[in-house]
Amino acid sequence: MKLLVVIVNYRVTQLAVDCLHSVAREIGSVPGIHVAVCENGSGDGSTELLRRTIDDNGWSSWCTLKALEVNLGFTGGNNAILRPALEAADKPQYLLLLNSDTIVRPNAFKALVDFMDDNPKVGIAGSRLEEPDGTPQRSAFRFQSPLGEFEGSLKLGLVSKLLSRWVVAPPVVDHAFETDWVSGASMIIRRETMEATGLLDEGFFTYFDDIDYCFNAKKHGWPSWYVPASRVVHLVGQSTGVNSKPKRLPPYLLEARRRHFLKNYGALYAAMVDICRIAGLSLWRLRVILTGKEDTTPPQHLSDSIRHSVFFKGFKVTDVKNPALTS
Repeated sequence: MKLLVVIVNYRVTQLAVDCLHSVAREIGSVPGIHVAVCENGSGDGSTELLRRTIDDNGWSSWCTLKALEVNLGFTGGNNAILRPALEAADKPQYLLLLNSDTIVRPNAFKALVDFMDDNPKVGIAGSRLEEPDGTPQRSAFRFQSPLGEFEGSLKLGLVSKLLSRWVVAPPVVDHAFETDWVSGASMIIRRETMEATGLLDEGFFTYFDDIDYCFNAKKHGWPSWYVPASRVVHLVGQSTGVNSKPKRLPPYLLEARRRHFLKNYGALYAAMVDICRIAGLSLWRLRVILTGKEDTTPPQHLSDSIRHSVFFKGFKVTDVKNPALTS
């Protein structure tokens, strides 16, 4: 198998169907594509709708469906497909994680596969994500740092200029380049990279898993690249609602953030990052109060960041609790 495309659906089934229609148009672009859909415990009739869609459109020759009883998050849902794929006799050369809230533009798969074929030392490559009207989204990033967290929280032009080297989401460019990490919404991984790095860390549940994966792949000698020739529409945050408009961040996102820093950088670095984030958010709140500036941060962002910091939650690396199993 040349390419395995993994799509995990959780309660955005109509978007997943639209995604599959866009994928269907690209099946012929790369010989040896297989698509595996994981219905991640939506519990709302999604399994039946997806199975009927695959059968009615005659896609069963290249698309299979796996249904889970419980939502295992982005990490668990993807691993439910990736684990048996890596144990199969016909192992895929490349594995592409594709969000269910995406629409694939023409030749998006071919651009990624061609790039990986031409650059055998690259472990991971990410697509250019964009709005439906073509406006680019920032999808190639630097690893978070104390100064980067301060800049991103304060959002002050002068400070951003002074700390431009640490800005997590730099401006979009139109050429391929090596980057620290790419968005897991459309991310291709070389099989050898996954064999060296392992599956996604299910301790994250959802969020920060793509950052963690690129971080650890790089430690194993497999860098990540941004490939804007591969274009994918991303309807951001549809499964979780986090980015649709400012709304309070779910605890599992904040817990995933804490896990990432403690797991990959250690206690001292995690403490520095939290201090800088809290300081930046505090100064942002002061700006809002003094100037009447519109507050574009999620509700209770400062208090939630304090509550989920290492100073309140501790310095032990813990798994993010699956809300589907703890509610």
